[in-house]
Amino acid sequence: MAVKFKHSDTYSMYFCTFTCYNWINLFEQTNSYDLVYDWFSVLKGKSIDVVAFVIMPNHLHCILNFPDENFNLNKIISNGKRFIAYDIITRLKENGEEETLKLLEDALTQREKSKGQVHKVFKDSFDAKPIFSEGFLIQKLDYIHFNPVAGKWNLAGDPTLYKHSSASFYETGVSDFFIPRHYMDL
Repeated sequence: MAVKFKHSDTYSMYFCTFTCYNWINLFEQTNSYDLVYDWFSVLKGKSIDVVAFVIMPNHLHCILNFPDENFNLNKIISNGKRFIAYDIITRLKENGEEETLKLLEDALTQREKSKGQVHKVFKDSFDAKPIFSEGFLIQKLDYIHFNPVAGKWNLAGDPTLYKHSSASFYETGVSDFFIPRHYMDL
């Protein structure tokens, strides 16, 4: 049985990652990048800052800053995953992606089915690391921004050219709706 951890609210900034089930390129397949941007808007409405992000075809990395104490990171991420998943399934149905839908349905455990879950869109867990130093923050910013051009991805020739990333904001200073300007000096 998986152990569930409550992420500490001692730190106010976290590097977070969540991944599509079985690393399937669901964001790309359903052109669902906008769903993540919608989630970012919800976070902004709750005064949670998106410090940096990259939306890859099958996973998301972001750095979130929580100005208020007593936040529940598990709830924030799981709510985001749930609402994004619902709309991804809707798009798969609209596009007639029966094979993918069947795969996501078959991935469910009996326990998940008994709770009423119909498809598994994301891996159950997510990764969250507290940002505890400026050096660690810079390391994670670089990791996020170079993800689209590293390894197998080759999604752009330069990190600033990948449109589902905050890299161009940090490089050019051109305003981004999601990233507050005071983070530009990072």
